[in-house]
This record gives sequence, structure tokens and C-alpha cells, in this order.
Amino acid sequence: MRRKGNARSAASFSRDASSGGPRILFVGLSQSTHTHSWMDLLQGADFDVRLFALPEGCPPQNWNVRTYVTTPHLPEGLDPEFREALYWTPEEARARQRGFRYLVQRAVRKATLTMDRFLDMIPPLVGGFRPARADSPEEWLARIVEDWRPDVIHTLGLDPAGLFYRKVRSEFHLEGIGRWVLQLRGGSDLALSRFDPAMAPEISSALRQCDQLLSDNLMNLEYARQMGVLEEQFAPIVPVPGTGGIDVDALALSWQGSPSQRRVILWPKAYDSPWSLALPVFEAIRLAWDRIQPAEIWMLAMNPGARMWYWNLPEETRGHCHIADRLPRDQVLKLMASARVMLAPSLVDGTPNTMFEAMAAGALPILSPLDTIAAVVRHEENVLFARNLYPEEIAEALVRAMADDSLVDDAATRNGVLVRKLADRAAIRERVRAYYRDLSR
Repeated sequence: MRRKGNARSAASFSRDASSGGPRILFVGLSQSTHTHSWMDLLQGADFDVRLFALPEGCPPQNWNVRTYVTTPHLPEGLDPEFREALYWTPEEARARQRGFRYLVQRAVRKATLTMDRFLDMIPPLVGGFRPARADSPEEWLARIVEDWRPDVIHTLGLDPAGLFYRKVRSEFHLEGIGRWVLQLRGGSDLALSRFDPAMAPEISSALRQCDQLLSDNLMNLEYARQMGVLEEQFAPIVPVPGTGGIDVDALALSWQGSPSQRRVILWPKAYDSPWSLALPVFEAIRLAWDRIQPAEIWMLAMNPGARMWYWNLPEETRGHCHIADRLPRDQVLKLMASARVMLAPSLVDGTPNTMFEAMAAGALPILSPLDTIAAVVRHEENVLFARNLYPEEIAEALVRAMADDSLVDDAATRNGVLVRKLADRAAIRERVRAYYRDLSR
């Protein structure tokens, strides 16, 4: 149901952003920088691109991609040209409440407010706190697909986006509309969840139903084969970084001198999750501290559990540490270009974007020897390997990385060549655009 009085903004939003180019509807987390980075590959080309945002967040105000917003917690000042909301915006809710008060005051003045009349006025007021376009995000997505009829529906990640769309696709019988591309996120989508008897049937169903499967690593394809996915379902551009690659030239130009002259250690994911644990890294820092001086350590994305263990570090160590929850991407890249070491041991991963960024910025990555990582880089040539659950291994890798200048500088030279082959955004952009054009024919 369209909202009355919003025809102008709806028309502005619905206007095609391209002249007859392929229509691509993305489904994913609108607050994710991975979402922005991938979709921005298509900016400036002849595509009509939109995002259906899952209910968990809202996109940045300055990200000018047409987005269907489903969170009930909306900010002020949504641009009607680029945002269409399932729920009433704060401005619309206030306008409806003002209109309701006016009707009540007018009726009271004329002495015409009977109980029946008052009850008739309640629905417009209550409507300000209920979905205006559909009864649920699922129903709204189905209506959008049926009305707009995209050539491609691309779900950014298996959980939650792919599983969300699989449910909508089946419930509302959308199988004949558009080609479904399911993009797996690193190693976290399948590495553990495929063993869960409660999740495995749903995951297998989504993988087998999609038209094309994207992944940043080949291990995910092997897992998918085991779950019944056919070879022709694998996208021809696989493997491809989940962010669409990095600007190798910009990062290479952002640093000067030799990486061995730096004394910064960057730990970009200082948090606990099923895919990595922070406590072994804190213990490794404690074990190695006297042997890696002088050093400054930046710990990013720290969550409350990890922060509790951070305070267990010796006070002298904490005096050389800098902690942060989330930093803007440009600040993280600036830190990367000043780092000697990028520290990211993990239990589960794909081919991490932070690894590519470190390689282009001259920082030596310390990573875990996972199959998805060991397939593209080599110990001592490109990275140092250390398992996430073994603080002694992480400590020894830190000591070597902070002491061996030749190792760091030689790896930076090799990595500058390798990262251009693996993750150069300019080359990937052209491959991705050609892929969508072929898929839309």
C-alpha cells in the first residue's frame, strides 16, 4: 500500500538511475562497509542498482544508492530520492500526529466529537506506528521484486541475506523473476554452520536454489559441492574479494620509506567471535612485550569481552596501546600504511580483505595457516603464520616481525606484486561489470 501524500518522493526514488541498463537488486546489511564497497563497483556504469536493507540497520546519509530501508529506528532527514522506508519517518509520524490533533480540536470546537467519531480517528494515529507499505519486510521485498522485476537479485552473504531471500522467494513464489546470485562471505558462512543439523538443510537449500554462487575463496566451492551445488552454478569470476578488491595504487602511494622503519602493530579485529579469539593474542603480547620494544599497538573493533581482558595487560604495556571500537575506513587505511605488522590470527576466515590491505600498504601480515589463506600466500615469503589458539606461536611471530628488517622489507616488495594480481580493484571492477551484463542477457 502506497502512502498518501508521498507520490512525489516515491516517483523520484523509482526513477531509473540508468538508461535501460540491467536492473540489480541487492539484499544485505546497509550499514556494512563491505556492502558499500561491492555495490560501488557499479557506480558510473549503465546499471540501475538498488539495495533492500535488512532490518538491522540504516545506510549512511551520504551514500547515494537507492535503498529500501526496513528498520523501524529511522534517523531524521532521509533523502526521498535515495531512501524509501517501510515505516513512517520521524517527520511523517509528527505530521500525522499534528493532523490528528487538529481534527480532534476542530471536532471539539464544533461539539461534534462523539464516541463513534473519536473511534474513527484512532486508525490514522495508530497507522503512524505500523508498517505503511507492507505488513512485514518479507512482504515488502516480495512486492518490490514483483513490481520492479530486477534482472539480478544479489544477496550479500548467506546469513542473514541469503537465508532471508530464500524464505521470501519460496513463500511468495518468486522463482521466475531475475537471476539469484548468492555471495558467500569469507569462511564464516559455511566453515562451521554446515555442520549444524538445525542449519544445514536450510543452507543446502539456499545454495542449491541460487543461480550463481560467488566466493572469495575456493574452499567454499568445495563445501558447496558437498552440499549438492552443481559446477555450472559457480560464477566464472570466482574467487573474487568480497569487497570488490582494494585500490592498490592509492595504498602503495600512501606510504614512504621502508616498512622496517615502522614500529606500529595494527590489530584490526580485537574482538571475540566464533571465528577468532582475543585472549590468546593478549597473552602473546604479554609474552613478547619485552622483546618487541619500541612498539605502539592499535587495537580496533574491540568488543566488551575483549576489553575486559585488555585491562589485564600490565600497565606499562597498556601505556603503548591505543584501543577503539570502530574507526572510519580511511582512518584504518591510514593506520595500515603506518604499520610494520598487521596482526590477525583467526580460527575461520576466507581470504581476508585486511590481508590485501596490509600487503598493499607494506605491513607484514601475521595470519593463521588456514586453507583459505595458505592457498594464496606463503609463510615467510608473504606472511608469518601463527595459529589463533597458541599464544606462544603468535608471540614468536611478533618478535620475528619486529626484529627482522630484511624479512619485512622483502615481503613488502613481493606482496606489492602479488596483491595486484589478487585484489586490484580497477581490474576486478571491469570483471564484475562484465559478469552482471552477461548474467542479465
